[in-house]
Amino acid sequence: MAFRFENLDIWKDSNKFVDKIYKVSKTFPREELFSLTDQLKRSASSVSANIAEGSGSSSKKDFSHYLDISIKSIFETISHLYLAKQQNYISDKIRQELYDEAEVLVKKIQSFKKWLNK
Repeated sequence: MAFRFENLDIWKDSNKFVDKIYKVSKTFPREELFSLTDQLKRSASSVSANIAEGSGSSSKKDFSHYLDISIKSIFETISHLYLAKQQNYISDKIRQELYDEAEVLVKKIQSFKKWLNK
């Protein structure tokens, strides 16, 4: 048996995104472990978690709300990546790669949301 969310491409893509965030955050200084590193990992993992949670909703409206939260979590993640770049924890190249991937993910979630609400 598979849960509904396990078949969603947006969930699969968001899991790949969070995996990359986790790998990047491992390079941050140890003193950031309980601040920026933690915040970045939490916001990124919230994307797939909200898609999963929303897929169990009893209404399209409720699921759509969780998709909105997922998108907001992506925005939060991007903000954390800018800070990581400012602190020289990541290169601009890595920040831009993750930014581009996040932008595609937002578009996919928005597209799925439009399909869901038809």
